[in-house]
Amino acid sequence: MTTDSNRDEPGVVLITGANGHLGRRLVAHLAGQYRVKAVVRSERAREQLAEVSQAAGVETIVLDYGDGPALVAAAEDCTHAVHLVGIIKESVTTSYRQAHEEATQALIEAADANRLLRIIYLSIHGSSPDSSNACLASKGRAERLLLQAQTAALILRIPMVLGEGDFAAAALRKWADASLNLLIRGDSLEQPIYAGDVIRAIAAGITKADLDDVVLDLAGPESMSRRDLTRRAANLMGNRPRSLSLPLAVGTTLAFLLEKISKNPPVTRAMLGVLDHDDDLDTAGACKRLGIELTPLDEMLLNCLKSD
Repeated sequence: MTTDSNRDEPGVVLITGANGHLGRRLVAHLAGQYRVKAVVRSERAREQLAEVSQAAGVETIVLDYGDGPALVAAAEDCTHAVHLVGIIKESVTTSYRQAHEEATQALIEAADANRLLRIIYLSIHGSSPDSSNACLASKGRAERLLLQAQTAALILRIPMVLGEGDFAAAALRKWADASLNLLIRGDSLEQPIYAGDVIRAIAAGITKADLDDVVLDLAGPESMSRRDLTRRAANLMGNRPRSLSLPLAVGTTLAFLLEKISKNPPVTRAMLGVLDHDDDLDTAGACKRLGIELTPLDEMLLNCLKSD
């Protein structure tokens, strides 16, 4: 259990889901400032962290996110935890309940046992226990668990994240490179946020004192249709693609058929519901609370779309 002598300021930060794109960025950002315990659930995931885990003060721990005793041991001497575990599509091996609610409850028990100062949790816009979308409802229930816990929580709800080398940036680049784009509901509103801004928001959650049991909706500086975002990215790359918008019903029907014929379909109706969520938020208050400034959209796009 953490002793009283290190309760006043951050000392050791536990990061679950540390092998993802945001996780690797966060480990690299925090290394040198704090001791970091990067938690992953497989040896393959540990290998994905190899480059950043070589930094001084970074320890990689392999465990099952639902293994309460293992998390209690991992959280020993920690002051903060950053919970990045989550999925937008269920698989044959992992359900929404396992990935969100059970993993969150296990971390809460570990945080309470070690008297952590705060858990920072990355959630999704639209999350609510009452949502008709299975993913958003599960994330909402995880949020509720955190807000009812003994350990304080900061919940950051975010939309599409764009970062160098991540999946969303690769998909946007593919659209921008194409001569013709087939978009599901091209009028759907996107408000992408730069991965670096999310990292700064999380870091603020570690250092700032007035963010206990707070829920903040964070997003990028501009909201626009998916069609216009694709055109904006293409214009920056010197391209002029045409776009054809397909009704959401086409996507949901296809997803329904895939769910019927495959145990692990590439897309599901719940996944489409998360990706098709309209985002048009004024986040000035959240940014002020966190003490961060958002990266302009064109700068974000240029950073993420440039060739390797």
